Amino acid sequence: MQLSHLFFGYPTEPQASLVRQMGVRYAIAKLAPDLTGDEPPYDFGALKRAKYRFADAGFELIGLEGDQFDMNRIKFGAEGRDEDLERYGQMLASMGRLGIRLLCYNFMAGIGWYRTQTNVAERGGALVSGFDADYAQTLPLTDWGNVSEAQIWSNYTQFIRYVLPIAEQAGVQMALHPDDPPVSPLRGIGRIFTSADGIRRALSLSDSPSHGLTFCQGTYTTMGEDVPALIQEWQHRIRFVHIRDVAGTRENFRETFHDNGPTDMAAMLRCYRDSGFNGPIRSDHVPTMAGEDNTHAGYGMLGNLFGIGYIRGLMDAIGIPTEKSHSQTTSA
Repeated sequence: MQLSHLFFGYPTEPQASLVRQMGVRYAIAKLAPDLTGDEPPYDFGALKRAKYRFADAGFELIGLEGDQFDMNRIKFGAEGRDEDLERYGQMLASMGRLGIRLLCYNFMAGIGWYRTQTNVAERGGALVSGFDADYAQTLPLTDWGNVSEAQIWSNYTQFIRYVLPIAEQAGVQMALHPDDPPVSPLRGIGRIFTSADGIRRALSLSDSPSHGLTFCQGTYTTMGEDVPALIQEWQHRIRFVHIRDVAGTRENFRETFHDNGPTDMAAMLRCYRDSGFNGPIRSDHVPTMAGEDNTHAGYGMLGNLFGIGYIRGLMDAIGIPTEKSHSQTTSA
């Protein structure tokens, strides 16, 4: 398995050094212009520059994650969708030319991953995020108003039928992330990937080898699904794994440390191993720890160091090979 780290924009210090010190050499990145100050990654030159910047920092850029530019016209089927689909196709072609083989994407229209709280106290006073569906129902609609699940399904179907042939030709794996939180509607917007059945419907649209999944373990746990059974069912479609844990139900939950939730993490990693999964895996949604700023909730560096170390330790314990960087020492 390829133990990886998610970078928002280009690698910077001290983050890059800390990740290298954890023995991680694979990078997943979100390269939206507001994070990089560069052109969106559908521009070949911008994506090529990104690849070299990661290489210069000691990482292999193996995938992109999230919306790399504003996807709302595609997700809502709004005017300008065709132009954005063309840009998306350009991005896939550029990724293929540069050997960046993974694209973790979602179809959460208008609202991405969402929490009603980001300062819930966890172990030792660390801060985690939480979701309360009752509170969410009191919030106003977004500027998009009421949008049905049927509309989102129609837009997703058009999207996937357009991009999959391009992805397949480029040798890029499209890896669908489920909706987080898995509730619908959310502030008036229908959400379609809130259950295993929704994901099955998506997979039924094409048997292309480029039509795969990001298996976000925490989201499937929140759904109340049988997570080990899903790993087995989708063993040939899982391209990327996110590891985190949650306590509660889809209507009311909080995130936890990787070792402080209800999931037997060692058992989950055995499931991935036994299913034959050998792709990228990363620590996801971590607590904000002492001395850290909570403005980027879920992605604090100290929490990620805990998550990376915990996952690496479990992988070593159950015999999952991981690449280890050679240490560098200075002679006296």
